[in-house]
Amino acid sequence: MAHDAVLALNAGSSSVKFALFAVAAGEGLTRVAHGQIEGIGSAPHLLARDPAGGVLEERRFAAAATHEDLLGILIDFVTGHLGGRALAAIGHRVVHGGTRFHRPERVTAEVLEALDALAPLAPLHQPHNLAPIRAIAATRPAVPQVACFDTGFHHTMPALATSFALPHAMTEAGIRRYGFHGLSYEFIARRLRVLAPRLAAGRVIVAHLGNGASLCAMAGGRSVDTTMGFTALDGLMMGTRSGSLDPGVVLHLIAQRGMTAAAVEDLLYHRCGLLGVSGISNDMRTLLDSDDPLAAAAVDLFVFRIGREAGALASSLGGLDGFVFTAGIGEHAAPVRAAVCARLGWLGVRLDPAANARGEGLISAADSPVAVWVVPTDEEAMIARHTLETLQG
Repeated sequence: MAHDAVLALNAGSSSVKFALFAVAAGEGLTRVAHGQIEGIGSAPHLLARDPAGGVLEERRFAAAATHEDLLGILIDFVTGHLGGRALAAIGHRVVHGGTRFHRPERVTAEVLEALDALAPLAPLHQPHNLAPIRAIAATRPAVPQVACFDTGFHHTMPALATSFALPHAMTEAGIRRYGFHGLSYEFIARRLRVLAPRLAAGRVIVAHLGNGASLCAMAGGRSVDTTMGFTALDGLMMGTRSGSLDPGVVLHLIAQRGMTAAAVEDLLYHRCGLLGVSGISNDMRTLLDSDDPLAAAAVDLFVFRIGREAGALASSLGGLDGFVFTAGIGEHAAPVRAAVCARLGWLGVRLDPAANARGEGLISAADSPVAVWVVPTDEEAMIARHTLETLQG
């Protein structure tokens, strides 16, 4: 595979992120191109860039263009930028691996059937993750495909951290805490071994803060607890998701407000979080720029929930040596980082304001007992690495 290429796909309900990597002997993976198709179902827009950020291609499509149509166009773009290499494999982010899939798996008909069976555990994600796998299998059956699981990294959590206080039979049936954003957390764990080896061996909370948001408690680079549970709806307040909620609220909405299960699902996934509290936007940049009191209230609640959940994870770890910010908000919203760190002062977090304003790297004060970092994540690179490792056996 020394002169081949690997494609990483991260497909959602309205977007497909991608990254193309060249495989170089002795040098590992080198990014060739990356981008996404967004607005699927409304105003599809393909934007592809080179490693330096230059635009390679930009196209807009009719709203009627289907996932399959757009995926075909994306594969054609990738084929045109292989530079004489062969497309050795395609790796996919698959949100749910259930209790069976701990590590990346080469996709077979049997594996695909097993992943289909997990769709009820992630109804808004799993079908969209699997659709490109089917489409590629139909049009390019000779190209190996590898499924990489967002739940896999959390398989090291102890039983206590995965359990709900439900009847044992329900736990045995798979109703338990799984955790998500695992590909991002695994990437950060690997990066910390390079950036700060001593910290990587210690007790670290990583904050993946984006439109989807969660925290992960790591001990020695392994997940021991996380804020997302049975679904990607649990834990932190997010862009449009409620995060943790008293189950009685759901019962009230159904029994007293007459809402259907589908209506409650739509509310909790799409109309809560930053958008619901502010009534303005799910985009943190918009809220930070706004002088509307409800925008400030949404940001304050977002920060409060991070601080509260971080305290719980520090308890799971038995202390805290480091805190890492990553993903869109974590990497780019300095005011949010500052507010979170202020709430974690009792744990020993002391921020260097100038370093925080600069962003990436170590942002804690020199005398801070807890090291605070901003480390960009790269889920597509993790997918590509897993794909290559899986094919190489």
